[in-house]
Amino acid sequence: MLVESIAAPFYATNCWVLSTGKNEECVIVDPGIAIPDLTNEIYEIIDKYKLKPVAALLTHGHLDHTFSVVPLAESVAGGESANKFITYIHSGDRELLTYPERALSSESAQLISMLASETGRNSYHEPKEVKEVKSNEILNIAGMSIKILHAPGHTRGSVIFIVDENIALTGDVLFAGSIGRTDLPTGSMVDMTRTLQEKVLTLSDGVRVLPGHGPETTIAQERKSNPYLKNLTVGAR
Repeated sequence: MLVESIAAPFYATNCWVLSTGKNEECVIVDPGIAIPDLTNEIYEIIDKYKLKPVAALLTHGHLDHTFSVVPLAESVAGGESANKFITYIHSGDRELLTYPERALSSESAQLISMLASETGRNSYHEPKEVKEVKSNEILNIAGMSIKILHAPGHTRGSVIFIVDENIALTGDVLFAGSIGRTDLPTGSMVDMTRTLQEKVLTLSDGVRVLPGHGPETTIAQERKSNPYLKNLTVGAR
């Protein structure tokens, strides 16, 4: 498995690129914020390994995880070897592709105007091809089996993508030593606790965790040391 990442300049959001190997199709997870966007940095990885991008996986709809998905999709569609590029997101967060301000705090809302002045982007819209995902659905993309776990708490439509049963792309649900905040619009600590109990703690210890921010980790390490997990009972409500 080929796994590469880029930390976006804004909020150090991890953008992950996954493929079964060189010269194969790939998926891009959470293309975040850069000026003017993160497309060039993503293509450095794509070109390095001669990959063919076929999909974007969005763990949730916050702008620091979605900002570059439209220019990325347009770049793929308009490239020399143009191909269909599909963006996957849960229905609970799909509206944020067009209205990102609906999930921002009052402090973060200033980000919209700052990005508008820096990039000229005054409005947002969906990529051309968007498909909604649902819990326990399995996607077969780029030679990988990707299971969807609906994981609300950080946002209403947060998901965890389980790749080939041994990689968890957790977005802002689970970090190394911490979890995502729950005080933003559509966030809920009650939902987050249920997600941690029913979706995270039920994963196998050996699962490799690729989070939305910070270093990668494993379920075993988080089960042992993450203060938000240590006192929870698996599957308890």
